[in-house]
Amino acid sequence: MATVAAARPRYAAPVRWLHWLGFILVALAYLFIELKGYVPKGTPLRDALKQYHFWAGIGVLVLLLPRVWARARYGTPPVTPTPAGWMELLGRLTHLALYLFLLVQPLLGLIVLQLDGDSVNFFGGLTLPSFLATPNHELAHDFEEVHETIGEVFYWVIGLHVLAALWHHFVSRDNTLKRML
Repeated sequence: MATVAAARPRYAAPVRWLHWLGFILVALAYLFIELKGYVPKGTPLRDALKQYHFWAGIGVLVLLLPRVWARARYGTPPVTPTPAGWMELLGRLTHLALYLFLLVQPLLGLIVLQLDGDSVNFFGGLTLPSFLATPNHELAHDFEEVHETIGEVFYWVIGLHVLAALWHHFVSRDNTLKRML
């Protein structure tokens, strides 16, 4: 597989599509939760924004396995010219952090909803019920704090990812960004 990836200047189409779809879902999750803060509590719009935030998060989680599979299946095309070793290491660590985020954040969101006793409505009338006999609002609040803190930290990690791609494109003038377009 690696030899096939080495022969390609870009990531395989499934990897690129899943990357950009994941980007859109993460951006929507952030957008909906930020907009929610501007809407008065108890209003239908605020509830809808919370629901949309959840749906975007579930979408991120659902895409994660196919995304990891596609990345493993099709490999990673080389960066040319090859960056310094420390830059490659930083890139790998940032990608690991991003993938962990894509897994942990939606799971924490689900845990918060379960602990709060909230049911979640999906498209088509499906409902994810609460699996707990008694909600634990205090523990839900604690998990929500962790969820929010990780979300705030990842504004910076995502920003680092974007800035690194732009740095590679405009300063290093390598093919890092072009591989994903």
